[in-house]
Amino acid sequence: MNAVDYRGRTTLITGASSGLGAEFARQLAVRGSDLVLVARREDRLKALAGQLSAAHGVAVESIAMDLSVDGAGDLLAAEVDRRGITVSSVINNAGFGTYGRFHEEDPQRLRREVGLDVMAVVDISRAFIGPLRTRGEGVLVNVASMAGYQPVPNMAVYGACKAFVLSFTEALWQESHGTGLRVLALSPGATKTEFFDVIGTEDAAGGTRMQTSEDVVRTALKALDRKNPPPSVISGAMNRVMAFGGRLASRRMVVRMVDRMSAPRSASASPTSA
Repeated sequence: MNAVDYRGRTTLITGASSGLGAEFARQLAVRGSDLVLVARREDRLKALAGQLSAAHGVAVESIAMDLSVDGAGDLLAAEVDRRGITVSSVINNAGFGTYGRFHEEDPQRLRREVGLDVMAVVDISRAFIGPLRTRGEGVLVNVASMAGYQPVPNMAVYGACKAFVLSFTEALWQESHGTGLRVLALSPGATKTEFFDVIGTEDAAGGTRMQTSEDVVRTALKALDRKNPPPSVISGAMNRVMAFGGRLASRRMVVRMVDRMSAPRSASASPTSA
């Protein structure tokens, strides 16, 4: 093991007001990292910042920002610079999903989904990766998903977005080899967060067992602490089995199976986006 030393360094976390983002903040604060928390909900960010600063003696800044806008990376980097903060690590966690048949989805909401789940990841990674590589002491984590390992009917855009994040991040892992920067794509399965509140149903979980945010973040940090961290990690043993099994079946079989798993299971869960 060659554990990352976060003490006295600053980690920027997007989507930090709840779920995995907030949990990354908690676990990194325990390890001594100063934090920059980014999300739209300023009240939640400030509350979490106060809790973590008081509990662990770390410096915590909060930035309220909609990352789905064009040029989010440059805007965020400019705000960080304005505050005189030097960022050593970045966790790109912000994102959301939509649920329903593609032809019935709201086009404007789909554009925002792609903007946040894909373009913001690219923009923020590009805005910060140069300095991260130069410092060579931190991490860049992009949160992908089990949904990125196969097509996902009823969540076609979300699955495609996460497939992009997975491929993109693994490429950055190789490009960053030898710089000291540790790059990782984290792929959780169904997790107990507000994600399913946003899409309006838990049917999208496909009946699989949900993990906790604590388990998912521990998986990511453990992978990053390895002497030779992998380009990506799947959280949960059963999720890893499912991802491997999908490679053995035909594409036709996989997409039909996922369609059955993600289909609405209740009258209240109509296949429309939240």
